[in-house]
Order: sequence, then C-alpha cells, then structure tokens
Amino acid sequence: MQDNSVEDISKARPVLEFLTVANEYCLFFERADNFSTGDILGYFQKMAPLLYLKGCTLPVVEVTDASFNERFVTEEQWEEVFKTLREKFGADDVFFHLDHNADSVEASLSDKLADIYQDMKDFVLLFQKNHQYAKECAVAEILALLPGRWGPALIHALNACHHLLYRDLIDPDLLDQDGIDFD
Repeated sequence: MQDNSVEDISKARPVLEFLTVANEYCLFFERADNFSTGDILGYFQKMAPLLYLKGCTLPVVEVTDASFNERFVTEEQWEEVFKTLREKFGADDVFFHLDHNADSVEASLSDKLADIYQDMKDFVLLFQKNHQYAKECAVAEILALLPGRWGPALIHALNACHHLLYRDLIDPDLLDQDGIDFD
C-alpha cells in the first residue's frame, strides 16, 4: 500500500481504475448463470490478478466522517451468487489450501468468489454515493479488507481456479505425492 492521498479521492486514477475493475467483476458474477463453468473460471483467472493489482495501488485515505461507511450486499444477494456458482462448479467447488499455520484447510470456490463479490459490490455502491465522505469510506474500507479478507480469498481462489483450468495438462508425476491432493 502506498500513500497517494489526493484532495478529491473520486478523481484519483488508481481509485477510478479499481472502481472499473471491481464493477466489472460484480456485473459478471451477477450474470454467472449465463456462462459455462469454463467461462467463469477463465474470467476469474484473468480478472483476479488485475483486481489484486489495482487494489494494491489504492491510495491510503484519511476518513473524515466514518458515519458514511455502509454495507449494502444482503445475505440473500450473497446467497444468489454463491448458489449459482456452487451449481456451476459441482464437485469441483471444494478445494484445499494452507492457512497461516501451514495446515490444510477445506474451502469452497463459490464461497470465496461470493465473498469477493460482496466486498467489491459494497465498495462500488458506497463509492457511487453522491458524497465525498462516502467515497473516502469506500476506499478506506476496501483497502482495510485487502490484507485479511478479499486478498487471501482471491489468492486461494485463483490457485484453485488455476488447478481446475490446467489439471489435464499437469503431469501427475511432477506433483509432490505428500502435497495437497486437489482431486
């Protein structure tokens, strides 16, 4: 993270670029039922690094009035995205990753993508509010959620996505037999 504070956060290039990418992510996953599993995985494979990169370039923002901070995505909206993705992924939804203690943890690709969707959608909707304080809160909140929430979710999901896209091309003899089994 870098400190690129600007007077009007709504005009800062890194913020506008992140807003564009976050909005595209949300629009795609709101229409995920229209796409094949392969299309969803291919989209995420390309979008995830861009989302992470643009998130890391956001300026640190001093929030003037935290009372403008809001969350918008309801449990029902999150569930809709999650259920659509879970149906698309089927048995491939479950994967394993290492936690901060290097322990193997079972996870859901649908859950990770829906969690990322929730954070991105909340950011987009808050940033679109017609008040500078709301925009400050949007940037500060999405940046605060990067290290422990949507950043790790994105990285774990991208790893699972990579495996699903390339599993037929990976020579099983090259994989460590004591490592994590993705199948």
